[in-house]
Amino acid sequence: MSDLSPTRRQVLIAGGAALGAAAFAGWGTASASPVRDPFTLGVASGDPLPDGVVLWTRLAPEPLAADGLGGMPSKVVPVEWQVAADERFRQVVRAGAEIARPESAHTVHAEVSGLRPGAEYFYRFRVGNQISPVGRTKTAPQPGARLEKFSFAFASCQNYPDGFYTAHAHLAQEDLDLVAFLGDYIYEGSGQGSIGRGHTPAAETFTLADYRVRLAQYKGDADLQAAHAAFPWAVVFDDHEVENNWAGDISQPDTEPDQDPAVFRQRRAQAFQAYWEHMPLRRAQRPAGPDIRIFRRLTFGDLVDVHLLDTRQYRDDQVAGDARLDPSRTILGAEQKEWLLRNLSGPTARWNVLAQQVFFSQRDFTSGAADSFSDDAWDNYYVERNLVRSRLAQASNPVVITGDVHANYVADVKADFEDPASATVATELVGTSISSGGDGTDQNAGDRVQLAENPHIKFINRKRGYVRNTITRESWTADYRVVDYVTRPGAPIQTRASFAIEAGRAGAQRV
Repeated sequence: MSDLSPTRRQVLIAGGAALGAAAFAGWGTASASPVRDPFTLGVASGDPLPDGVVLWTRLAPEPLAADGLGGMPSKVVPVEWQVAADERFRQVVRAGAEIARPESAHTVHAEVSGLRPGAEYFYRFRVGNQISPVGRTKTAPQPGARLEKFSFAFASCQNYPDGFYTAHAHLAQEDLDLVAFLGDYIYEGSGQGSIGRGHTPAAETFTLADYRVRLAQYKGDADLQAAHAAFPWAVVFDDHEVENNWAGDISQPDTEPDQDPAVFRQRRAQAFQAYWEHMPLRRAQRPAGPDIRIFRRLTFGDLVDVHLLDTRQYRDDQVAGDARLDPSRTILGAEQKEWLLRNLSGPTARWNVLAQQVFFSQRDFTSGAADSFSDDAWDNYYVERNLVRSRLAQASNPVVITGDVHANYVADVKADFEDPASATVATELVGTSISSGGDGTDQNAGDRVQLAENPHIKFINRKRGYVRNTITRESWTADYRVVDYVTRPGAPIQTRASFAIEAGRAGAQRV
């Protein structure tokens, strides 16, 4: 697409609150709203099941209020919701109410059930006489039901001061069943950038109020709101939702008070609380202090299983050199590792997706006999990576999708990364950032070294965007959708490259 002209879906989302009183016949009599314009952060849905989805909103008439309370009174507020089979709500199929509470920043997580599998729905919220924008969502097909096609996109890394969310504007215009967001939804730093999108607060986030305001700032972006309202999302966090490069109970090395693990756990608890409040997640994902269970599986008929991973909360600290070879080191933790290996060993769908955060395949950055690897990726957890790789080799059509590195990659997952002739056992698709890193470029000099040293890596590109995926019973096609600039709005989008994976044959081929 070469412009940002409104589509039917964008008009629906932007104009849903103005459909007129006649559209709400049968919803009851609206009482006076206790707050003015409470739906400044839009609406979202997530984690689709065959019979329902999570519907999300937050009441925040003053979303950037420094206390993190969004300008809301310190009292509970009833929020009504509706789900309809049509965008004008003539066929309302489910309705209910949730209580938005001040201790949860007046967020709403309505876990709707009783819907038809594999069906499109529209939803909205009401507080008094205030009506939210309309969102579109879709339930999952029944597990085991024959499914011919599944379309989804994945994205990550949307540093607000670095660029406009033009990629999200284009994402909202796609025809998808799901969006998977793989982490770095916010950045915790104080950066102000140079394009008029400086962070609020203008300092690093530490407190619950800080994280709430930062998340509200990001969610106030109109393009991000449009992408959320267009499809159900499945989200996982990486590091910047808490702090750069954190690992388990260990903070990034610096001079801050959270060098004390007890202090860092307090910070993590604040970050997780605000994250859950602002994401379309179920009650099962609600944090308990500094702990949150974010790893889970979503199933789409007999075609796709999506295993959503957490590669931060349970990992050992990053190490240097050959210490990475220690067989006791873990990036998944014992419980998650056992869950993943069990899932991959049992009955699965035709395609198995590991939706996760950091680079899975080996990546040597140094020319010649010497080598160097990222200490924040799976290379730093060598033995556990090899164990997961071996289990992937036994699974049906495994594909790893990854964020974090602000670049597009395609890689063959080899049985032995040191032997290019060894079998290809899976495929890794790595997506670039939405805005992190600014405008980006096609490639840099270091990329040429990576391609030479890592023959299993087939493609690198450093523009901004997302990866659109079309899965059928016979193949998986990944389209790398990119924009040329993000430091000013309005960039057109193009497909920079497309790769296909043939069912029953690991590895991607450019098409």
